[in-house]
Amino acid sequence: MGPAPSDSPAVILVDDEQDILFSYEVMLNGAGIVNVLTCSDSRDLLPLLAERETGVVVLDLQMPYLSGTELLGEIAANYPHVPVIIVTAANQLETAVACMKAGAFDYQVKPVEISRLVGGVRKALEMNALRREITSLRESLLSGQVRNRQAFAAILTRSPKMQAVFGYLEAIAATDQPVLITGETGVGKELLARAVHTLSGVAGDFVAVNAAGLDDLMFADTLFGHRKGAFTGAGEPREGMIARAADGTLFLDEIGDMSPASQVKLLRLLQEGEYHPLGADRPVPSRARVVVATNQNLDQLIVEGAFRKDLYYRLCAHQVEIPPLRERREDIPLLLEAFLKEAALTLRKDKPVYRPELLTHLSVCHFPGNVRELRAMVFDAVARHREGNLTPAAFCKKLGTKQQPPPRNPTPPGAQDRDFAVTGRFPKIKEMEQYLVEEALRLADGNQGAAAALLGMTRQALNKRLCRM
Repeated sequence: MGPAPSDSPAVILVDDEQDILFSYEVMLNGAGIVNVLTCSDSRDLLPLLAERETGVVVLDLQMPYLSGTELLGEIAANYPHVPVIIVTAANQLETAVACMKAGAFDYQVKPVEISRLVGGVRKALEMNALRREITSLRESLLSGQVRNRQAFAAILTRSPKMQAVFGYLEAIAATDQPVLITGETGVGKELLARAVHTLSGVAGDFVAVNAAGLDDLMFADTLFGHRKGAFTGAGEPREGMIARAADGTLFLDEIGDMSPASQVKLLRLLQEGEYHPLGADRPVPSRARVVVATNQNLDQLIVEGAFRKDLYYRLCAHQVEIPPLRERREDIPLLLEAFLKEAALTLRKDKPVYRPELLTHLSVCHFPGNVRELRAMVFDAVARHREGNLTPAAFCKKLGTKQQPPPRNPTPPGAQDRDFAVTGRFPKIKEMEQYLVEEALRLADGNQGAAAALLGMTRQALNKRLCRM
C-alpha cells in the first residue's frame, strides 16, 4: 500500500496488479494529481475508507478476496459521498452498466487511456469538492457564526456584511478552486486572501504578485520562472512564484490590469493545471491554490473587450465582494482606535485622546480610499498633533472641501439672511425639524446611525420621527 503525500482528500487506486497501480499513479502524478494512494489487497479498502478522507476510488472489478462489485455495494451503502470509478475489461460492459446503476460515478475500459483516466478523476474530485463546499456552506449559514475567528484577526470589523463574507470564505476555503475577491481600493483584499490561505490549512507559503504594470514577458518570468539561457541575460535558472507557492497559495492582485497575452497564460494555467517555465521543453504541474483580486468592474471590462470572458468564468468559481467602508460605518470607531494606537507606537508619541465629535465627523465621510485612507488620515493627524484633544480640524486638510465637517448650525429654509423680517417669513418648528432631519440624512449619505449622531439622538428616536414625517 502506497502512502498519500498530504492530508487533502485522496485518490485511492485499487487493483491486485502492482504494475497497473504504478502506471495509474504515474499517469495521475504527471497530470498534477499527486495525492494518490495505492491498494493492492481489496480487503484493505474498507478499513482505509473508515480512517481516511477520500476524494475518489478507482476500482478494478476482477480481484481476489473481494470483487469490485462487492466493494462498490459496500461503498455505496456506507460511503455514498465517495465517487467510484470502475475499471473493467472490454467484455464486461454489461457488468459496468450494472455498476453504474448501482451507484458508480464512471467506468473505464482496459487498456485505460491517460486522458480519460485523468479527466474522470478530476471530474470526480471536483464533484466531491463541491459537495463538501455545499455542506460547509449550509452549516455556516445555519449556525450564523464564524468558527475560525483567528484567521480573520487582522481584519477589524463588527459589520454584519463582513461577518457574512467571513462565513462564506470559511465554507469555500477547503476547495482547490480559484477565489475572486473584488472591492474598491483600500478595503483589505489581500488581508482576506491571506485569511483564505490560513483557513485552507495548506502547508505551503502565501505568495503575492501584483499583476499591474507587468508586461507579457515580465508576467511569464515572474510567475513561471525561467531556465538558464531562456533569453538574453538569463545566466542562471530562476524559479517562478508558482513554484514558490507550491502546496500553498498564489495571490494575484490587480488582475484587471493584465495584458491580453498574460490573460491567456493564466487561463492555460487554470485549465491545464500546469505551466512552462521560459525556455523549458516540458510542462511543470502547478500545486498552488490561486486567489485573485481586482478593484475594477470585470463585467464592464468584458463588455469593452479588455478582459477575457472564459478567464472570468474560470476565476469566479468562488467570488466575494468586500463592502466599502461607507457601507460599514459601524467599523469606524474600532478602526480609529486601532490606528491611533498604531500611529502613536510608530511615531513614538502618546496616543492622543479625541473629542466625541470626531466620530460624528468621520461617520459622514465618503472615504473613496476606504480603510487605507482612514489609516493614512489618522497617521497624518497624529504626526501633526502637539497637545490637547484630537479634533476634526486635524483631519480637514486631508479631507478637503468636499468632506468638511458638517456645520454646527445648518441654515434652515428661508433663513439665508440673519434678519428673518427681510425674508418676510419665519420658519415653523415643524419645518425646522424636518429640515434638520433631511439635512442630517443627506450629510450621512442615508446612514440613519450617522444621521442620528449628528442630531444628538438615538437611531430609534430618529426612526420614530421619520415615521411621523
